[in-house]
Amino acid sequence: MKNLLHLMGWLCLLSTSTFGQVLTVKDQVTQQPLEMVQLYSKHSEQISFTDSRGRVDVSPFKGIDSLVIRLIGYDQKTLSYGQLERQGFQLYLRENNISLRTVVVSAARWQQAAKEVPQRVSTIRPKDVLLQQPQTAADMLGQAGEVFIQKSQGGGGSPMIRGFATNRVLLAVDGVRMNTAIFRSGNLQNVISLDPFAIEKTEVMFGPGSVMYGSDAIGGVMNFYTLSPKFSADASPLIKGNAAIRWSSANHEKTAHLDLSYGLKKWAFLTSATFSDYGDLTMGANGPDDYLRKEYVRSQNGQDEVITNPDPMRQVYTGYDQLNLMQKIRYRPSENWELQYGFHYSTTSDVPRYDRLTLYRNGKLRSAEWYYGPQVWAMQHLQASHRTDNKFFDQLNIGLAHQLFEESRHNRDLGKATRYNRYEKVNAYSVNLDFEKALDGRHHLFYGLEVIYNHVRSTGTDENTSTGATIPGPARYPDGSDWVPMPLS
Repeated sequence: MKNLLHLMGWLCLLSTSTFGQVLTVKDQVTQQPLEMVQLYSKHSEQISFTDSRGRVDVSPFKGIDSLVIRLIGYDQKTLSYGQLERQGFQLYLRENNISLRTVVVSAARWQQAAKEVPQRVSTIRPKDVLLQQPQTAADMLGQAGEVFIQKSQGGGGSPMIRGFATNRVLLAVDGVRMNTAIFRSGNLQNVISLDPFAIEKTEVMFGPGSVMYGSDAIGGVMNFYTLSPKFSADASPLIKGNAAIRWSSANHEKTAHLDLSYGLKKWAFLTSATFSDYGDLTMGANGPDDYLRKEYVRSQNGQDEVITNPDPMRQVYTGYDQLNLMQKIRYRPSENWELQYGFHYSTTSDVPRYDRLTLYRNGKLRSAEWYYGPQVWAMQHLQASHRTDNKFFDQLNIGLAHQLFEESRHNRDLGKATRYNRYEKVNAYSVNLDFEKALDGRHHLFYGLEVIYNHVRSTGTDENTSTGATIPGPARYPDGSDWVPMPLS
């Protein structure tokens, strides 16, 4: 038995000397591995780089007293091999304040330097989201200080850019426009369908973007790029994951999130899920008395009763819950082709319209009920990218997408039996072809085609809550209407 143990020990030592000592380099704040960190020494011609896991074999540098470790955007470090060994071959780099050549893609659907974009572009980075912990995508935009958010209920958030809102500013997810035929001039809450935990980067372009994105982009563009699965750099799988649990005292929020990525050399998968339960919001003690919730309506057995609120600072009927799911599959058959499929799904519970529930008429609360029905958004997106060298283009992106939107609103006046129900369902189909061609060292040509088809199903019913009888009511939008804009760029 002792001989067997000795043999295993020698094999372990042999394995260590054969495969070398591995150093892992991570970001000091986020604890995420850093790729393409350069290691070199002035006394050696050896140069090494970390892989996608932040790992690098440092055995060729054994015995060296001055090993330079650097990555653009991080403070450079110079350590000896012995120091790395005493640190357990774990190294953390701190981000510095060097201003780098920012790359954005909102303006022309392609990566280009921010200084080459005629409009002002603001980027919300994952580190900012991690620090601020926004509850919704609307809060994420508002906390960045660049976009004004109109929010009249808990499940709300309507972005405004330079006075433009709703159907005058464009929401895009992974390059696919969210705006549909029912995006109107009034405030909309569709941006909350996006999950802040699943967003990799957000770019806000200020000013007209209609040349690239159509009439909805008169005021600006908010482009959300969701998490993308990563390929493995070697034969072993690349596995990454994040988990978060959050509780907030102001509205008794309870949120749980999990995402997991599994990458091979040609295939990569990513799954993300988030569930949030928001309770009634409690306002601050120093707020104006106009916002106190002194009473509210409760309906039981077909009767409306006005209840005195024991805690006027608790804004009764602001809570709701939300579920977000995302699945992505990425495939790279060759160096020049890449395919990616994404599935997104978001749904909410009923969302009370708090600002309407607090309105008074003749000294009494006006509404007994006013709420949005479940807001459902589902998107399937297939994207293909191709790099080549011909006289027509250097790079081609093809995007096919289908989106389903379901919304509804319901209201009933205090003491009245009739509830007005309005339902909307939209199927949105889109096809994108985007081309890029380098004409010379300084000039690039961008051109493409976008085809959009929306089918709107809008209905209304007037329901007698006492008898349960319903009759057809007016729809908010033309029922069965089609909307087919075809912007060219």
